[in-house]
Amino acid sequence: MGVDDKGIDTNTFHTIKHDIKNQLSNINLVTAQLKYEMKDAPSDQLDYLDMIALSTSKIDAILNSTK
Repeated sequence: MGVDDKGIDTNTFHTIKHDIKNQLSNINLVTAQLKYEMKDAPSDQLDYLDMIALSTSKIDAILNSTK
């Protein structure tokens, strides 16, 4: 691929981006499963799961906005 105008190796960048997105997918799957299994959990615990899901979505959006 090469180097972009900021001197970043684009192949390395895409590899790192791909690896991060894979881990975010794992986190999202586990978070959804925990939320399903913890239906009767205290609301603060469910809020923590929501925060995790929101944070992973934000990171994913940042990665999607990059080339």
